[in-house]
Amino acid sequence: MSRQSDKSPEPAGPDVGNAPGQARPSAETPTPEAPAAPRSRTPEVELEAEPEAGPAAEVEPETAEAGAEARERERPGARAAGAEARAPGLARVAIVGRPNVGKSTLVNRILGRRAAITQETPGVTRDRVTYQAEWAGRAFEVIDTGGWEPRASGLQARVVAQAERAMAEADLLLFVVDATTGISPEDAAIAARLQRGDVPVLLVANKVDGPSLEPQIGGFWSLGLGEPLPVSSLHGRGSGELLDALVVRLGPERRQAPEDDQPAIAIVGRPNVGKSSLLNRMAGAELAIVDPTPGTTRDTVDSVVEHDGRSYRVVDTAGMRRSFQQAEGADYFALVRSFQAVDRADVALLVLDAPTGVTEQDQKVAVRAVEAGAAVVLIANKWDLVDDEARERFDLDLERRLHFVDWAPLLRTAARTGRNVEKVWQHIDAALDQRSQRVPTAALNRWLEQAAGRTPPPPSRGRSVKIRYVTQARVNPPEFVFFTTGSLSPAYRRYLEHDLRRTFGFQGTPLRVVDRIRKREDARPGAGGGRGSRQRSPR
Repeated sequence: MSRQSDKSPEPAGPDVGNAPGQARPSAETPTPEAPAAPRSRTPEVELEAEPEAGPAAEVEPETAEAGAEARERERPGARAAGAEARAPGLARVAIVGRPNVGKSTLVNRILGRRAAITQETPGVTRDRVTYQAEWAGRAFEVIDTGGWEPRASGLQARVVAQAERAMAEADLLLFVVDATTGISPEDAAIAARLQRGDVPVLLVANKVDGPSLEPQIGGFWSLGLGEPLPVSSLHGRGSGELLDALVVRLGPERRQAPEDDQPAIAIVGRPNVGKSSLLNRMAGAELAIVDPTPGTTRDTVDSVVEHDGRSYRVVDTAGMRRSFQQAEGADYFALVRSFQAVDRADVALLVLDAPTGVTEQDQKVAVRAVEAGAAVVLIANKWDLVDDEARERFDLDLERRLHFVDWAPLLRTAARTGRNVEKVWQHIDAALDQRSQRVPTAALNRWLEQAAGRTPPPPSRGRSVKIRYVTQARVNPPEFVFFTTGSLSPAYRRYLEHDLRRTFGFQGTPLRVVDRIRKREDARPGAGGGRGSRQRSPR
C-alpha cells in the first residue's frame, strides 16, 4: 500500500516487508503503581545520594527574544491543560529548590519507587515532570523540577522558567534545602521569592540522616517560611511525618472530574530532531525545554493537551541514540523511560531529521513501536532546511529503511516555524480511528473468499492448506484470526495483510495476522472442540 503524505504522493513501498521479532504484549497493560502505605512506611526503594551543590550560573537574565519566541508559539488550536485549563481534580505539589539538594530523590521517596532520574551529576533534572502519588488515601500530583536559581543564563535559564511555571500551577510547594550545608545565598533568594507568592510552602530540610544533624536545621527558621521539617530522602527518615503535613496542608480532597478517554501519544526519535519543539507547537505552550544541545530532554515529559474539545496525553521522550548495552547513568534511565512510553502509546509520532535522512536508529524505534502495537505517524521535521538533493536522498532512505511501515502516513513539518504542525492532529485522530476499527465477520469472510480465490494459500509440509473462515479478535491494534487446516507461510500472511489494507483501510495502524490450525473438517464459527496451534504474524 502506498504511503500517504501531506505534500505529494509517495512511491509505493515494497510488496513484502515485516518488522522482525514477535509481537509484544498489548500496550494497554498498565505499569503497576506503588500502593499506599501506613504513616510509618519507609518506601523500599534503592536511592542514590546526590553531590554537593556546584557554583551558581553567571548573572544573565533570560532574553526578551526567548520570551517573544515562546509567545509566538501560542496557537489557538490546542492548549496545555495547565492551571488555567485544568478541571477540578488532583491537587498539585511542586518540589522546588536549588540544584542538588535531593529534589528528585525526595520525589522517588514519596512515590515509593525509582521514577525520577537521579545521578551524582548536577543538573540531571531539567523539565518539569509530573507523577501521581497517594498517601493515607489522599491522591495528589507531584511535580519534579530542575534546580531553581535566582540568576541563570542559557539552558539553565530555561530550566528555571520551567520551575517557575510549576510553582505558578501548584497548590502546595515543598521548598527543599540541604541541612548539611546550611543556608546558601540561593536558598535565601528563593525563600524571598516564595514569600511574595500566594502558594503555601512547606520547608523541607533534606539530608538529615540521623538525630545528630537535627540541631543544624534551626538556622532555617530565618528563611521566614515556618518550621523546617527534617527529612532524609535517601533513607526515608521523617518522610512519613512530611507526608502527613503535606496532606494536612492540602486540605479536603476536591472531587475529581471524570477523566475523559485520553489517548496516549508518544513523540519519539533520535536526539535533536525537534521532538520538544513539536510538543510545544502542538500544545501552544512551553511544556518542554528546547535547546540546540543534543540530549536536552532527559526524562519523559507527560502532558495533557486539549485540541478541538478532546484531551490527549502527549509524552515527549528523550532522544534514542544508544542501545541498552552502550547507555550509562542518566542516559540508560532515559532510554528505559522512552521505551516504556512507546510501549504504552496508542500513537507514536516518529520524528525524523529531514536534512540528515533516515538512520538505522530511526528504523529500530519504528520496529519497537510496531511490536508494541502503536499506530505510527512519520514526521519529517526541519523540512524548511532541505534542498532538492536532500529531498531525493530522504525519499530513498525512507523506502529503504522504513519499508515495513509503508502503511504509516508521512507529514513534512517545520516545528521551528509551525509549518504543517496543525495537520499532526488530523493524522493522530485518523490513526486512532483506524486502530479501533472493527470489520464485521460477514464482510471479512466475503473478502476472504475473493482473496483466497485470487491467490490460494501455498501447501504446508506437502499438504494443501485451506482457510475455513476469519474473524477479527480484537482492536487497538486490530488482530485477525484465520482458522486453517495448516500453517500459513509468512509471505502469505503478508499477502493477506496487504489485501486487508487495500480493502478496509487501516491506514496508520499495525495489523496482527494470526493463523489457528483446526484439522477437523466440521470446524465452523461457534463449533466446539479442536485444539490447534496458533501462529502470529510478526507485524
